[in-house]
Amino acid sequence: MTIPMPSTRKERADATREAILREAEHVFAVTGFRAARLEDIGEAVGIRRPSLLHHFATKQMLYDAVEERIFEQMSAASEVRIAGVADPMARLLAHLDAWLDFFVGRPSAARILQRLIADTAVRQDNPVQFSYVVLDDMERTLTHGIAKGAFVPISTMTFINAVAGGILFYVCNSRQVGEQRNYDPSNPADLAVFRTLLHKLARSAVSP
Repeated sequence: MTIPMPSTRKERADATREAILREAEHVFAVTGFRAARLEDIGEAVGIRRPSLLHHFATKQMLYDAVEERIFEQMSAASEVRIAGVADPMARLLAHLDAWLDFFVGRPSAARILQRLIADTAVRQDNPVQFSYVVLDDMERTLTHGIAKGAFVPISTMTFINAVAGGILFYVCNSRQVGEQRNYDPSNPADLAVFRTLLHKLARSAVSP
């Protein structure tokens, strides 16, 4: 890909770093952390390995930056959707919609999260080093509803595992079930059906 050439040195460095993160997310999603090669990421960006290492000294540092960026942007998307929404159920559904729309628009991020769940060695020392921000976000949404008496007490991880976790499968499983069952997660009709089911599951999980 061709990197835009902004006017200042810092702008050029920032643009290159952004391109590296974007292409690295795709490569890590497709191949996983262990199989990913910095040379492949550099080639996708249009730079050589030494130039890539100028921005990220190791593959682990690059992967960490990709993962941190995913969770920070996911959290930001949620904040926008729930801002000013006081009703607990409306807030919860808006929160889930933010996650769903984020991953539908960013399937590479969904695949990285699935890989992260399956391969604990990548984050063995601190499993929630970066994901804590979105876990805390959902915990606040659930706690708000429980405090208002609108939700039954439910743990954050029970809710995520039973309800929100289906979002990753919906996004990542569309081409893994045979040609007769393939679907497009971004297709408006398919997405609407899944969103309706997601909302029903959420209501069922938290309603008194």
